[in-house]
Amino acid sequence: MRRRRRWAVWTVVGLLLATGGLAGVAAWQNTYALREEKVSLRHDGKLFEGVLARPTGGEGPFGLVVFVHGDGPIDATHETFYRPLWESFARAGYASLSFSKPGIGGSQGNWLDQSMGDRADETLAAVAWARDRPDIDGRRIGLWGASQAGWVLPKAAARDRRLQFVIAVSPAVNWLRQGRYNLLAELERDGATPREKDAALRRRETTLRLLKRGASFDEYRAAVADVGSMTADRWRFIARNYRSDATADLRTVRGTPLLLVLAGHDVNVDVTETEAVYRKVLPAASLSVAHYPDATHSDVEQRPAQQQGEHHEQEDDQRDGGGHGVPRSVRCR
Repeated sequence: MRRRRRWAVWTVVGLLLATGGLAGVAAWQNTYALREEKVSLRHDGKLFEGVLARPTGGEGPFGLVVFVHGDGPIDATHETFYRPLWESFARAGYASLSFSKPGIGGSQGNWLDQSMGDRADETLAAVAWARDRPDIDGRRIGLWGASQAGWVLPKAAARDRRLQFVIAVSPAVNWLRQGRYNLLAELERDGATPREKDAALRRRETTLRLLKRGASFDEYRAAVADVGSMTADRWRFIARNYRSDATADLRTVRGTPLLLVLAGHDVNVDVTETEAVYRKVLPAASLSVAHYPDATHSDVEQRPAQQQGEHHEQEDDQRDGGGHGVPRSVRCR
């Protein structure tokens, strides 16, 4: 029975991927085959504004993909970036649900006041809200998230075992290791000199010492002089979250089907480490990994799937182009 359930879930995930991509396509259209409804949710004393995007045909109940944003001030549609994904999911018979971050797009609060735990609470509130709707099948709800969502998805999935699947696009595992990797990768990409690399690493060590002793933003500014784009709110957000590590939460997700999507040219996330940790922690039967060798963290061309509708119960062979219901490349954020 459990094996049949895994097969059914991977079939659904494969269909979602095959009908247009799990991490996005170029948003050049003006209209999409969707029925969008503006919705609101009250959580933790604040009002959240969002969008429920349903298939154009039928009244449901539909399966649902709940979107979990990456870093930054993101509204419900991610400035329309999400709509091609929603359309793809709709073609597979799934609705999509996304709420603007606190302080963005009509939602109350400030997203920079949140911890990763707060973000998981918000995600689960959205899932609970959806389960009360007659047009949503509460037995067929999963999560899609990218980048920073890698610290949110495992927390949410560990607490709600009714979730049917998780799609994690370019997630990091450890905040500090990810930050160091990103710094060095960008310096290398930009052709930094050894002296420039040493200076950047020294500045990073200064920043970490300040974080560890709970320094204020004013203390940080005095220590580094040029704060660049750092603000007081951003400093507090980092201080609240820089110890984040997804490993422990991933261990408690064991059994929930999880699709891990990794880009071949990702300067933001060390995808080699991410894959190694996910493979070590999660059972092989519940993990599927899709590689996109030509992809970057944020922007690549999408190509059509080779085989549509196949399930992902076993490892995807994306390295040599043998796609199993997955587009060959993907735009991800």
